[in-house]
Amino acid sequence: MTVIGPQVVLATFLIFCRIGTCLMLMPGFSSPRVPPRVRLFLAIAVTLALAPLLAADVQEAAPNDSPVAVLGLIASEMLVGAIIGLMARMFFLALQFAGSAITMLVGLSNTPDAQIEEGEPVAAVTGLITLTASVLIFVADLHWEVLRALVDSYSAVPVAKQLAANFGAMKIVDALTDAFFLALRISAPFIVYSLLINLMFGILGKLTPQIPVYFISIPFVLAGGGMILYFTCSEALQLFITGFSDWLARV
Repeated sequence: MTVIGPQVVLATFLIFCRIGTCLMLMPGFSSPRVPPRVRLFLAIAVTLALAPLLAADVQEAAPNDSPVAVLGLIASEMLVGAIIGLMARMFFLALQFAGSAITMLVGLSNTPDAQIEEGEPVAAVTGLITLTASVLIFVADLHWEVLRALVDSYSAVPVAKQLAANFGAMKIVDALTDAFFLALRISAPFIVYSLLINLMFGILGKLTPQIPVYFISIPFVLAGGGMILYFTCSEALQLFITGFSDWLARV
């Protein structure tokens, strides 16, 4: 039986600092559609569920009577949690960027829709892509991989371990590189389509200057982009979920 004393409470609070900060930035958990009170209770519930596994190691690293050292540990744990959450957030920012690029390439970027997943209006196609990806995280049980990564982070970055000055920047840059390479692969068919169809209508406009080819081409550009989106949407989302799960396995 574990006696709940000041050291146990402090260790649990330090665990909450890392987990709560990570979930505050983690896609899906940090959606504006989730009320802040629900997010807070979720972070507390996850902390209490993982505390029996982690409290002993955290308690050994926690100082006994130094308030300055305690404040330093709180800041360090929040920083580690923020780095993990930001790395995952980079993948969804890259997916949102790819969705915005897709809507622009097929001529749908001038119609911002209501706020669904993010805090600002985006095009309907972008909102649909990001919302579907958020749902797939929970459908594919990747939220359990997030918790596994949080538990493993205590082995990779133990409590009270001094972080390198460029540790967070290097991790975020690596995640940003992987995320935007993934976004480029997702939007590649639309980039090729946009180049080809705009080149074709540009040549047609030069051959027939008396006809307003630009206005005539808009329905054809939209129709072709919609067909490509219809046939590639499932593969693009599967590619994103696979890339995101592979990154979680490496964290």
